[in-house]
Amino acid sequence: MLHRPVTSTVVPSIPSIFDLAEGVLSADRAALGRAITLVESNHPDHRSLAQELLFELSSSVGPAHRVGITGVPGVGKSTFIETLGKSLTSAGHQVAVLAVDPTSSVSGGSILGDKTRMSSLANDPAAFVRPSPTAGELGGVNRMTRETISLCEAAGFDVVLVETVGVGQSETVVADMVDFFLVLMLPGAGDELQGMKKGILELADMIAVNKADGDNAQRAEAAAREYQMALHLTATASPLWTPPVVTCAGLTGEGVDTLWGHIEQHRRLLSEAGEFQRRREEQRVRWMWSMLDDRLLETLRAHPEVGELLPEMESQVRSDTTTPVKAVDTLIEAFLRR
Repeated sequence: MLHRPVTSTVVPSIPSIFDLAEGVLSADRAALGRAITLVESNHPDHRSLAQELLFELSSSVGPAHRVGITGVPGVGKSTFIETLGKSLTSAGHQVAVLAVDPTSSVSGGSILGDKTRMSSLANDPAAFVRPSPTAGELGGVNRMTRETISLCEAAGFDVVLVETVGVGQSETVVADMVDFFLVLMLPGAGDELQGMKKGILELADMIAVNKADGDNAQRAEAAAREYQMALHLTATASPLWTPPVVTCAGLTGEGVDTLWGHIEQHRRLLSEAGEFQRRREEQRVRWMWSMLDDRLLETLRAHPEVGELLPEMESQVRSDTTTPVKAVDTLIEAFLRR
């Protein structure tokens, strides 16, 4: 239920928050797009409006399947997600795809590109595809993607797929906001298995060897056996679930239905034991602390005295005339002075 109408006087192009919330609840794609643009904005006034909107929608957020999907560039994530998405919409699901896009901090270019990578799914009336730029900030991944998930759930999507680019630390952040974390791998483990970060294996609720069709089929099966052995050496996220290793082909759809069956089984097992709800609760608490860390850092950097001292402290640390610890103490003291 919506609480009260709040009209934006700050940004004329944004309709009243009440109207925007009603648009999201009615699954209006244009309204959902505007709502996501609002939560992605770093402008202080926009943030305030975004939080008001999220509050209006908080009672309407549904228990969607939240699935994170990662894999190295070239593993075929886009093709796989499009095939999985089309399979799910054909089965009656409403599917949202959020592509976490860690925009290059050097060039400003996009790694994931736009939704033309999934043109068929993007044109499906039961689907919504949205790339989400984060300007290279993990805090941006955390805040924007979590809030966008909430908006999509309020709009009635019962499956939310969150794609990461498969490089850097965004996987850890995304894994902490989803219910199931899927890692896509290529046939022929070999060097890829040797170079795989142990942390990714520990995050995985399932490994899927993609492109397991044609001449790759036997290599994919061999790779799956190697990944299964590697998983035995890692700790599992839940005593209720042993991560399976499956093969699939995003291009042909082979194995995709079986893969989704594992995801549904995972949710069913954890829900019956009460662990699913506990995970969601812990994720919300960790989100609060993460946002508190981000907000405190923003407040610290915005403090006038800290801003004046920062260049000097950086210079002294660089020239080794003070230690990083002493520099931090000086900055904190300046921040706490009234």
